[in-house]
Amino acid sequence: MTRVAILGASGYTALELVKILLRHPEAEIGLATTRQQEGVPLSAVHPSLAGQIDLAVEHLTPEKIIGHVDCVFSCLPHGVTASLAEPLLDAGLRMIDFSADYRLDDAEEYAHWYGQPPPAPARLPHVVYGLPELFRDRIRPADLVANPGCYPTSAILGLAPLLDAQLVAPDDIIIDSKSGVSGAGRNPKLTTHYPECNESLSAYNIGHHRHTPEIELILSKACDQPVQVIFTPHLVPMDRGILTTTYSRPFDTVREADLFQIFRTFYASHPFVRIVEHLPATKDAAHTNFCDITVRVVKDRILTVSCLDNLVKGAAGAAVQNFNLMFGYAETLGL
Repeated sequence: MTRVAILGASGYTALELVKILLRHPEAEIGLATTRQQEGVPLSAVHPSLAGQIDLAVEHLTPEKIIGHVDCVFSCLPHGVTASLAEPLLDAGLRMIDFSADYRLDDAEEYAHWYGQPPPAPARLPHVVYGLPELFRDRIRPADLVANPGCYPTSAILGLAPLLDAQLVAPDDIIIDSKSGVSGAGRNPKLTTHYPECNESLSAYNIGHHRHTPEIELILSKACDQPVQVIFTPHLVPMDRGILTTTYSRPFDTVREADLFQIFRTFYASHPFVRIVEHLPATKDAAHTNFCDITVRVVKDRILTVSCLDNLVKGAAGAAVQNFNLMFGYAETLGL
């Protein structure tokens, strides 16, 4: 049994994480922290947990964590985790971080996209990116794993087989993504206020969304060539889910049947990627840790469509998948 702590337990991804861990036969939630509601039951923070867990949320201090748990899931905001991680890691704890603090490996690149220096620049090159479909063997021994962003997971999984096979131009890729409102987090914002976003579809952060360098970095690493993309995210008036369509230019004429075979071979040993013939919808993957992917050839372009649940495969489910690998459990346990 592995005892775990959840830092920043008040958000949507933390709630999803708790739900998964409660049914995980080898995980025990020993501590949950939040800055907003110290001392109240976790079920008061998330009423859907009533009757499922008897645990009060606490104020976060390293002393409450060190010596009491084996693994830390950090659901804290960007810029917060890294300021707290060092004493925990020095004490031998293993950590899975949901924020962007460790997703980029270059301090200047981080500062450019996040508008401030990275909180732990010396550690950046040594952190493992937590996408098991590409980095499973590196995740197993890792002490610190950077959980991927939800948009990047959908885009990277849709493009990696094409770039790995060197079938498409790595500098001519367009990514069009649409996400449910829960992707913006639980804290109220004007753009996600019900009257503002309901019955409306909008693009945002065109050309400067922070997931762009993450997508480019991980695809470049995984496929051993520099990759450049145009990434455009959209807000869709639904609770959860991401649907991503990618457009890439093949070097030569390709057949859909051959592409399907490439994708099936690439993901043959990965239980949470489903290669499907039909056009997948977000409801197909909702409340699951699956990413559904299909591929088409249209007017000399390769299109992939991938969809996943942004709170599960795009966040909490991926974290538990990483947890399983790090602690020697079956990758699918609890999922």
